[in-house]
Amino acid sequence: MILNEEQQMLADLAERIFADKASVDTLRAIRGGSHGNDYDQDLWQAMVESGLTGILVPEDQGGMEFGLVSAGLVAREVGRRLALTPFLSTAVLGAIAIGRGGNDDQKSRWLGPIASGELIVALALDESAKHRPERVATQATAAGDGYTVTGQKTLVLDAANAGVFIVSAMLDGTPRLFAVEIGAGTVDVEPVVSLDTRSMADVRFDAAQAELLDGDDNTLDAVLDAGRAMLAMELVGLSRAVFERTLTYLSERKQFGQRIGSFQALQHRAAHLSVEIEISEAMAFQALAAFDSGADDASQQILAAKARAAETARLASAEGVQMHGGMGMTDEFDIGFFMKRARAASELFGDANFCTERFARAKGY
Repeated sequence: MILNEEQQMLADLAERIFADKASVDTLRAIRGGSHGNDYDQDLWQAMVESGLTGILVPEDQGGMEFGLVSAGLVAREVGRRLALTPFLSTAVLGAIAIGRGGNDDQKSRWLGPIASGELIVALALDESAKHRPERVATQATAAGDGYTVTGQKTLVLDAANAGVFIVSAMLDGTPRLFAVEIGAGTVDVEPVVSLDTRSMADVRFDAAQAELLDGDDNTLDAVLDAGRAMLAMELVGLSRAVFERTLTYLSERKQFGQRIGSFQALQHRAAHLSVEIEISEAMAFQALAAFDSGADDASQQILAAKARAAETARLASAEGVQMHGGMGMTDEFDIGFFMKRARAASELFGDANFCTERFARAKGY
């Protein structure tokens, strides 16, 4: 992927911000409860001030409207630094759901606050432990000029801080997307402990007042495509970070009087992993570009990229832990955090098996 001048400037900006503000130590503090918040607010504020939260928001709403390739450059840094922010849930999923499905009034009310960091959005989609977007039991009912939504969603990302939920619900036998504002009805948020320290919760809507997002039936597909593409890039960034840390360890750790990086068997494993990361990154960039261009096979490319990136992250984290030896499993080293995030991100919006199966079906197998 050859970046244009604007994209390269954005990539450099994101790298500087995350290198300066993001730290695995913050993740440790949040996990231990000493941080006081469930995401990195200092980093999020820096992202807001630099405009990174408005990458997918139109310019007339205060954003940049740079496209998914540019958002992917930020997601790559999120993965490299294990950053805890609402970027995926709000700046990507929320911006696309409202941007594509919202009417003029909804866009006016919500897209600006997304770009300015004032509003956090949560996508409430799944109703079981595994990603099955077509299985929707939540019901929407017409009520006056609006609707009410009743049902329960599981593992909703950034739900505890959300001001608006984007909810999938059945309306007249068809799954549609609705926007539910906090305070617009009964919404019960029950935080759950996540493997990777991300803020997640089970959410119950009890006749909550809702607004229909009037986009066509492809709005949800576009939101999920964007989410999977972002996760693919995040997993690529994560894999690169693990690879870099592992190479550093191999160059420093000595055994039998030699640096273990000089052992041919470990060199072969490192070379294999390097190739896998390059292929995964190329596929992820191609998928992002396909989404931006509206390519007919964009969804298929994204499924392939997510599946490949998930497998590469699994390999990278496993190799990283193994090459660090027994110490790789201790809490003193950061590698274990990358392994946990790799597992969680791979599951979100469909694991490698899910994406592979959907890809095969799309190809007629």
